[in-house]
Amino acid sequence: MTSAGALDGASLDRLFRTARTRNSWKPVPLPEGALQQIYALAKWGPTAANSGPARFVFVTSAEAKEKLASVASASNQAKIRSAPATAIIGYDLDFPETLPKLFPHAPGFKDLFTDPVATEWTAFRNSSLQGAYLIMAARALGFDCGPMSGFDNAKVDELFFAGTKVKSNFICSIGYGGEEGLFERLPRHEFDDVCQIL
Repeated sequence: MTSAGALDGASLDRLFRTARTRNSWKPVPLPEGALQQIYALAKWGPTAANSGPARFVFVTSAEAKEKLASVASASNQAKIRSAPATAIIGYDLDFPETLPKLFPHAPGFKDLFTDPVATEWTAFRNSSLQGAYLIMAARALGFDCGPMSGFDNAKVDELFFAGTKVKSNFICSIGYGGEEGLFERLPRHEFDDVCQIL
């Protein structure tokens, strides 16, 4: 039984059931404005206190791809080079400074972030959410995604976020996925294996 407002089955397939992590890419560029459209959807996903700590670098030029590939694992280098775009999802440790704008009904809320560990956990957790929203937005707009770890975070931070308080979380290629390197659909836990209703 589903809600009357549920998406149709084809839409749910596109977002979840038949969507796959891509390991190869067709040599087809993204349409102009595609990355802006993806972000325009992803930005509406909820974060704690509307903090929005994620920062996105979309790596699209050959030079930037080589830079990112140079600090990625051997198995991820070709994926980065061949994808039309690879997003670096980072998190800004200075995110509390934007809270007066993003959470205006509590202008002093930023002053609660005095513990660096709690600040980093908040930024990391919520940027992870925002990265997931980015994936779902891209899928909703007809693109494929290939999220990855398998890179040197410290070197990525040095190459792409120098002079800032932004740290890298994970990366995600975006484009039109190829069939090469596509794994068989892997199993998932069943509800009773990992869920409780109390």
